[in-house]
Amino acid sequence: MIQYLGALRYIRDFGEDVDDRTGVGTRSVFGHQMRFDLRKGFPAVTTKKLAWKSVVSELLWFLEGSINERRLAEIHFGDTKDNLVGKKTIWTANADNQGVALGHYNSDTNKDLGPVYGKQWRNFGGVDQIANIIDQIKNDPDSRRIILSAWNVPEIAKMALPPCHTMSQFKVINGKLSCQLYQRSADMFLGVPFNIASYSLLTHMLAQICDLEVGDFVWSGGDCHIYHNHLDQVNQQTVREPQNRPQLVMPEFKTLDQLLTTKPKEYILEGYTPMDTIKAPMAV
Repeated sequence: MIQYLGALRYIRDFGEDVDDRTGVGTRSVFGHQMRFDLRKGFPAVTTKKLAWKSVVSELLWFLEGSINERRLAEIHFGDTKDNLVGKKTIWTANADNQGVALGHYNSDTNKDLGPVYGKQWRNFGGVDQIANIIDQIKNDPDSRRIILSAWNVPEIAKMALPPCHTMSQFKVINGKLSCQLYQRSADMFLGVPFNIASYSLLTHMLAQICDLEVGDFVWSGGDCHIYHNHLDQVNQQTVREPQNRPQLVMPEFKTLDQLLTTKPKEYILEGYTPMDTIKAPMAV
């Protein structure tokens, strides 16, 4: 993750200070790209601890097509909604703030977020994009149109959080599946390591279903920013030395339906020895 630390340093040193939606303020640059060869190991940040279980839980939740934050809690904690009252996920604050402000149903056991990622992935105007992508990869691997989009303009106003990772493109070259993600808004300290891990895992999942090897994961950011109240944490992280990349160990599955029966605990980062967590507040 040397590229990631370099991006943090570049934005810290050369970015411009601007206001933002949250009122916290950011140091920002517009446009940045990083490339990771997935064959050389899994790109999990090692200079702080990655919330790996949250990465897997959220991705399974997206792939399921759910927009209920309490369903994410079920997947993450492995329990029923009734037993999860008071337990929070990475989407709880969005449900309780923006979701409520938009008038979406919110209770201890059901927290509606509106038509966020899972809805768009599995039902974009009636189209199951994930099923289509698997079909395209298997049957038209040379296509340049294997696209996953979460940016559904007529439905954005109903979403508790408009998509930050808006579009990804998949490409098969010589039996290897690669993915490029475009992220319109990139919280470089908290969010981006999570997003890199999530879409790298998605690439591994789709490659396994389609009997392919993995290739590259390419991350492309639009508004790449460090929140002003994360600058001390960035200074702490950027003096740390990255460790070796871990290896991803996944359960066996050959279809999307089989994938959706897997559990977060079945996805393991072998040899992952990250440094201590660096805590920072999330801007909502």
